[in-house]
Order: sequence, then structure tokens, then C-alpha cells
Amino acid sequence: MAFITSRKHALPTTAALLTGLALAPSLVMATDVETTAQVSQARSLPGLKVEANRGPDYRVDELSSPKYTQPLLDTAQTVQVIGRDLIEQQGATTLTEALRNSPGVGTFYAGENGTTTTGDGITMRGFDTSGSIFVDGVRDLGSYSRDVFNLEQIEVTKGPDGTTYGRTAPTGAINLVSKQPMASDALSGSIAYGSATQRRATADWNETLSPTAAFRLDVLGQDSGVPGRDDVRNKRWGVAPSLAFGLKTATRVYLDALHVTQHNRPDGGVPTIGLPGYGTPDPTRPFLDDAAPVDPSNFYGTLGDHDDVRSDMLTAIVQHDFSPDVTLQNTARWARTHQDYQLISYRTTAANLLTPEPSDPTTWTITRDLPTFKDQTNRILTNQTNLRVHAEGRHVDHDLSLGVELTREEAGAIGQAALGGSKLPAANLYAPDADVGGLLVGRTGARSRGVTRTAAVYAFDTLSFGERWKINAGARFDHYTTDFESTVLCGARNAPACGNLPAATPVTGLDTRTSGNLPNYKLGVLYKPAANGSIYVNVAQSQEPPGGNTLTLSSAANSADNPSLDPQKARTVEVGSKWDVLAGKLLLTGALYRTTVSNELVQDPVDQQYYQIGRKRVQGVELGAVGRLTEHWAISAGFTTMDATVLKGAVVSSDGSRDLAYTPKQAFTSWTTYRWTSGLTLGGGARYVGGLKRGTDGAIGTPTSTEAYWVFDAVASLPVNQHLSVQLNLYNLFDKRYVAAINKSGYRYTPGTPRSAMLTANFRF
Repeated sequence: MAFITSRKHALPTTAALLTGLALAPSLVMATDVETTAQVSQARSLPGLKVEANRGPDYRVDELSSPKYTQPLLDTAQTVQVIGRDLIEQQGATTLTEALRNSPGVGTFYAGENGTTTTGDGITMRGFDTSGSIFVDGVRDLGSYSRDVFNLEQIEVTKGPDGTTYGRTAPTGAINLVSKQPMASDALSGSIAYGSATQRRATADWNETLSPTAAFRLDVLGQDSGVPGRDDVRNKRWGVAPSLAFGLKTATRVYLDALHVTQHNRPDGGVPTIGLPGYGTPDPTRPFLDDAAPVDPSNFYGTLGDHDDVRSDMLTAIVQHDFSPDVTLQNTARWARTHQDYQLISYRTTAANLLTPEPSDPTTWTITRDLPTFKDQTNRILTNQTNLRVHAEGRHVDHDLSLGVELTREEAGAIGQAALGGSKLPAANLYAPDADVGGLLVGRTGARSRGVTRTAAVYAFDTLSFGERWKINAGARFDHYTTDFESTVLCGARNAPACGNLPAATPVTGLDTRTSGNLPNYKLGVLYKPAANGSIYVNVAQSQEPPGGNTLTLSSAANSADNPSLDPQKARTVEVGSKWDVLAGKLLLTGALYRTTVSNELVQDPVDQQYYQIGRKRVQGVELGAVGRLTEHWAISAGFTTMDATVLKGAVVSSDGSRDLAYTPKQAFTSWTTYRWTSGLTLGGGARYVGGLKRGTDGAIGTPTSTEAYWVFDAVASLPVNQHLSVQLNLYNLFDKRYVAAINKSGYRYTPGTPRSAMLTANFRF
């Protein structure tokens, strides 16, 4: 619908408000817009907005996707939109940092054995969501870290979202909304310096070329250490030019480009020795039970470790209003990401942990025997066409969203390894030295290439029966074909035996084609007891086929990426309520949810074969509040519980329970600021993450879980004049030591950021 009119909402009665909140959470928001052209421009305004007397507004009420036809108040799903104001006030620079504003979403998993999770390895409601990240509604492939310098908002939809995006993780998706040119001149930017020599500069320039055309340029430069982590670095630069034609007219065209280059030194974490729950891996060395923890700043890799990423993206968006009630949008994109990665990792097994002088820990060493490599390129080419129609009937109004999507995705990887038996010297356990060499790295001859072609059609309809009742219905049908071929090294894990060939000879691995259909749906029934409130019930399904996350197939019988398997299915039931209170300033949300994931692999204890009879479930409550308590006092807060269990199948947590690993039972996040008429702004936030259980394997003596923690942050900003302001962010005020992520075996963990600071000068013209 091209025209959306705003309404003034009355406050609910006390009984209605209590009834709605008793049904519990999701976090969402609302803006008033009048034309489709203004909807597109509205996404760019918050980042450049200057208001002398009002505080920032963390609330955003409209999702960017044309597949969502209703404001979030009337959307029957848990959704949170993290806006530009909130991102800037917190000094967040990456997607992972920004997602701390969504309760229970984070990078809790540090990898399996020697490998380390790279980039945005995000877990949501107990399941890996790193393969369900989208930019302007288009899938963004690759396991790299995404910067927020060109983002207007981040949309977190929880629960199966296959109807919107196609194949997705069981518990949700994340959509990044790019900045677009707007019909006004503006220039803004920032220069920041902080702990661990963090240095960052950004600029955002919008220039009108005519009354209906504009150019926008966003640039980024950063060269930073990481507070509390020796030798870990984040170095990147980016540029994002964009052109818009036809602003404020019936036909609008947006041409966007994005390039980001990163030269980072990745973080392999530190050993869990000495943490609560640690015990000796060797019964003959009981003194290890009392070993002191290592310094969490220690770096056990080498200065040659690197995470080099180059990302390029070209997008063309065309919007045309046939009438105020009919709008057509077409999005075309080509994107490529290449990642070259090396990290020297380790396992603190009994064999690798050497203690030549038991009474002198300064002599203890750990073998650096697990070099991890990645040389991978991801490409995507897609065209998405959407038609939105608003039709008013005698008894029922319809808001339709219909579409067709054609996509080609490709993932190619080249094998690398240490050559000629070369290896690195062991690291001193309590004083590791990163300035070491001797490792010869080269290509092994192993490689893989996966190509997935998808054709999808979908239809959404919101049927409005008067002012009280709405039905949100949607269905999507994807047909996919995946071609996969690989060359593997004989004798390796899950590879053919060498026979008469020399060990590690490249041989043909898997060469296969698989195809299938993914029907997905969602249905919501929503009742509005008042104009400013809603109560809803929603059911939805999503599916993810083998290789759906990485486009990599496997011949292993115990792999979910085996092409002979059926797609993993997730079904969610959600009951929720949303209320617009304080004269429309504050949105309160709540939901009870249950997601059941089926077609999980289970090994039969008798015949030792694998069957897709397993089931997992996550259920809980999510509560949210976002907006303003007064004109000067802004707030964003969320709380969730996650009861994540294995209903049928082998346990996956190391303590032997049926709980899912890397999933806190409770999580809380909040951020609030108050702005005085002088422009002085003070505020801060608190985050709570419950303890995490790690995965199960054969590790001995490592912690089976982490401890819960609270972290508190603060911000203060003061305008110097109408164009310049200074902002100070303080992180982890009480210098809490905590485990942010743990690996599957419990050998390694990622330390939480210690007390640190960032000073930023912001300018706006």
C-alpha cells in the first residue's frame, strides 16, 4: 500500500494492558509515513537527524521489506528493530556488537576443537543463525564480520522466517537495512579513539543533485586493537556510494555499491585452565586441578595469523507507484565475498599440555598443533520482484504482497595446510610469544564448489475485518537445485582410503546434484481490543535443506549436509501482545513462543545407522519495551527465557543433560539515556547472560559450562556547538571478568571485554 496514514492511539484500560502483557514479548516500533517514496527516504533520516531539545528515539515502527504490510504494532510476530540512534549512542561498530540489544542473541559458540568460529557466528534461541543474515532482503553469504557504518537499522525477526526469506535457521533471521540517498543536503561523521589504540573514522555525505535526485557517500576507516586481547587487531576500510533518481515521484531508482576490505588478526581465545569446573586431563598430574588461570589477555596464535576479507556488492532497486494503493518494486543484486583466513589454534589435552617442572608453572607449555585455514569465495546473483496492493472491500480490506525471486548462489573453497611437516614451537602457557615462525603453508589440492539455484514465489495477505480483527497469512514455495563437487585428500576424515596411493593424495570426493521443494507458511490471527493495542496468535514453518547454511554437502552419514537427507523443519507457535502507551511514545511487547525442530539426525543404538527421527524444542517468553518515557528520556529493553531441550535423540550438552548447548536460560538487555535541554546526554545499559553449557565430546577435565554474568556500560555526550558534539562511552564499568563464548570441547574460551573506553567526536552539518 503506497499511502499509510498515521493514527493517534488512545491509552489502553488497565485491564486490557495487563491482559496483553500477560501474554508476553517481542520488540518492535513505528514511524508515520505518507508515500512509498517517503518510506524509502525515512530509513535514511534518523542517522542524520539533529534535534536540539529532544533525546534520541530508539523506536522504529516500520520494517523495510515490502513483504510486511502492517506496522509492527499489528504484525503477529516477535520482531525487534535496532535503529541508528541506538547503534551510535552505544558506539557499536559491528553487527555482533549491535545485536547485544536483542536479548538472547549473541556469539556464544567459539568453535569445534581446533577450529574457531569466524565473523558473525550468531546464535539465536539455541540455533546457529549465521547463515540467515540478509542485506535489504537479500541473503549475505560468508562467515565474516559485518560493519555497521552503512546501515540505517537492523531488523531481528524471531521464529521461523522461511515464508519471508526462503531457507533460514529454525529460530529467526537478521536483515540489515542500507542507507539510501534522501532529498536534502547533509554531512555527518565521527572520529573515535579508545582503549587498546582503537581508532576509527566515518563520514556520511548526502548531496541533492536536483529536486528529485541525490547522491550519498558513506566511508569508513578503522585500525584498532581489541581491549583486553594482546595482538588481536581489526583493520578495515569501506566505501558505499549510492544514487537516487525520482525522489518524491511515482518512479524511484536507487543504485547502491558497497566495498569493504578487512585485514584483521583473529582471536583464538585462551585456555580454560583454572576456570571454575576445570580439572586435570591427566590423572597422573593432579596438581593441574589447582593450576592458576591464564591471563585473559594472552594471545596463543602468531603474528602471521590473519583474516583478510574483501566484500563487494552492487544493488539496483526500482520502485513504481501505479496508484496510491499499488506499488511495484524490483531489487537486483550481485555480490561477492572472499575470505583468506589463518589461525593457529590448540587443544589443552594431556598430550599437548607439557609440565616439565610441575612446581614451576613458568616452564609449562602448550602445543600449537591445530593451524586452521580458510580460502573461500561466496557469490550471489538475484532478482526479486514484489507487488504490493491495498484493496478495500465492503466487509474486508486486503493488504497484499506478492513476489517472485530468482537466485544463484555459489561457494568455493580451496584447501590449505602446513606443508613438509613444518610446525610451530610450543607456546608458554602463561607467557605465550606470538612472534614466531617456521610454518610453511600451501595449497593441498583439496577444493570444493557448491552452486544453488532457487526459484521462489510467495504471497502475503493481511485481511482486516473492521477495526478489531486482522488475519496475517503468508505462503512461499521455493524450488532449489544444488550442484556440489569436491576434491579431497585420501585417508582424511570422511574421505576415501588411499589404497596404493600416497597418503594425502587429492582424489575425487563428492560429486552430486540434489534438488527439492521448500513449502513454508505462516498464519496469524490478531485482535485489537483498542486502537493502540493488539493480541495475536501466530503459527509458522521454515525449512533448511542439506547444505543450506554453507552450500557445502557431505557424504558423511552423520552429517546434516548429506544430500540424501530431507530438509530440517521448524514449526513455531507464538501468542503475544503489543501496546502503544504514553501517547504513542513507548511500545510494550510480549510473547510466549514454542519452536519445534524436526528431521534431526539420530543414530540407532542397534544397527548404528542414522535416521531423521530426532526433535529439538525451544520455548519461553520474551518481553520488550522501546521508545520514550518522556520527550527527553529514551529506553530500549528486552528480557527472554529459553528452555531449549532435545526431545528425541542423543544429548548434545557435555553435562549429560538434554539441554541445548550455548543457550542461556535467561537473558536481559537494556539501554536508556536522558537528554537535558542544554544538550547534555547521560545514560547507560545493563546486560545479563545466563550460564552456557558446552557441547559434548571426548574432552577430559574441561569445564562443562560457563557462569552467568552482568555487564554495565555508560555514555555521556555534550554538544560543543550546533555542529560538533563529544561522546564518551565506558564499557564494563565494574571490570567484570566473564566467559563470552566457549568452544565445543571446553579447551578454549573467548574472554569478555574488560573495562574500556571510547571517546568520539561527532560532527553534523
